[in-house]
Amino acid sequence: MAVKRRRKSIRLQGWDYSEPGAYFVTICTHGRASLFGRVMEGEMVLNEYGEIVQEEWMRSAEIRAEIELFPDEFVVMPNHIHGIVWIVATDAPAGYNENAHRDVGAHGRAPLHRPPRSLGSFVAGFKSIVTKRINARRGTPGVRVWQRNYYEHIIRNERALNAIRRYIINNPQRWHLDRYNPDATGRDPWARDLWRMLKTNAHFHPRSHRKDDATSQNANPSQTKKRPIPNHV
Repeated sequence: MAVKRRRKSIRLQGWDYSEPGAYFVTICTHGRASLFGRVMEGEMVLNEYGEIVQEEWMRSAEIRAEIELFPDEFVVMPNHIHGIVWIVATDAPAGYNENAHRDVGAHGRAPLHRPPRSLGSFVAGFKSIVTKRINARRGTPGVRVWQRNYYEHIIRNERALNAIRRYIINNPQRWHLDRYNPDATGRDPWARDLWRMLKTNAHFHPRSHRKDDATSQNANPSQTKKRPIPNHV
């Protein structure tokens, strides 16, 4: 009988993901299928499933008091999404039962134990509702939409924040070099440079951050809102 291998966590060991801070998150579709639309002339054209993803991402900030999300810090691509998630300090509402919210299943199978009001809880909830709505729309109950895990980077300073914002804004324009594009024409040197910068600025588990980050010359960071990074992040 084959031995079932236990998956390794790709989260940074010892880091409390319910702590206030900014996190750069990448989530890919199951099998990296191009499910959410296509890039045409450097612009992402969402289909009905991509519109569901965009709607539920922004709606998450309305239903979770500990989460802040901004339109200029999120992009839906054909087979993945990038976004910056801000976890802010907030008091639990009266009558909040932490134990009642502790088990959050990512795929409707065995529950995964995540701290409530954390990055993992947010991602699990987002993936779950998107999967439910897409499968209801296409009549495919129980079919996977997302890959099991996700990738994140703890944003520790303004330099990294601005570089990631620029990448998110310009991601569709660089789709031809995107590592998640099965028809990519080459490797993105800006992705390599940003990866090196992030790795230099922080000590983190290397398996956690296999993202196609890039610093683009096309966006002006002064046009985006400045949101300060907490000192401990």
